[in-house]
Amino acid sequence: MPAPHQTTDPRLYDWLLFLLAPLFFSSNLIFGRGISGEVGPFTTALLRWVGAAILMSPFIWHERQACLAFVRRHTALWLTLGILGMGICGGVVYWALTLTTASNATLIYTTSSLFIILFQWLFQKRAITGRELLGMIIAFGGVVAIVLKGHPEALLELTFNIGDLAILVAAIAFAAYSLLLRRPSVRAMPPLPLFALLALSGAIVLIPPGLIEMASGGPLPDTWMEFAKLAGIILFASLAAFYCFQHAVQVFGPGIAGMTLYLMPPMSILMAVVFLGERFEHYHAIGIVLVTGGLILATAPGRKTA
Repeated sequence: MPAPHQTTDPRLYDWLLFLLAPLFFSSNLIFGRGISGEVGPFTTALLRWVGAAILMSPFIWHERQACLAFVRRHTALWLTLGILGMGICGGVVYWALTLTTASNATLIYTTSSLFIILFQWLFQKRAITGRELLGMIIAFGGVVAIVLKGHPEALLELTFNIGDLAILVAAIAFAAYSLLLRRPSVRAMPPLPLFALLALSGAIVLIPPGLIEMASGGPLPDTWMEFAKLAGIILFASLAAFYCFQHAVQVFGPGIAGMTLYLMPPMSILMAVVFLGERFEHYHAIGIVLVTGGLILATAPGRKTA
């Protein structure tokens, strides 16, 4: 079990989880895109985190006193983490994937690491360097290229995909979630029981929208393939992805951990082309170059992290 506080240089194990995080996060968008239309988006998110909470429940039981103390003392923080990391980055993302492509979603979602820098400046009084500002501008240029599908004139017509905008909201939510993971009260919790608690929080906050969707006739899983996709979301995009990222935040800090997200575009677009049959367009290449280049410039080692 990784320690909540890192006192030595990162180990090979730490770097391995650092590199696996974007791969598992990319699988969420691929599985989510694959299941969109077959199962309701908020139903998918609810089943995802109910399943994850059940699988992780032994860790809550093992550390039940610490878990109960955390929930009682930090109820608002606990539920906020569930809303940001599992609600918005769950149901809202799956809904958005019914309107946009997995490739677009991944490239826009990658900007989370830029919002981490921005939030550190706004709320932690951390200065933004010229290099970081330039990187943010370049990366957002890549997002614009993707959203407008390589046609700048579309900006004059104010045409955009609401799904792309929803993914951008999720990127902002994930940045806030990442920073909240560094709160002393959160870091004091053992990592696995903490993740189990967050999975439970996500399941709780998703119950209302999930039940409303089911009551209004939202589709439920009813084939083995749909259940297999849900299993992939639970095992890879939930348990593996969030554990790897949470570990990276605790070891490297939110700024450096956010760098894992710039590895998502090439991974996810390749997965979307191979598994979903999506076409690789020229504006994807432009977006990858701009977003990845901007993120590397803004978050490269050497800057001071909060």
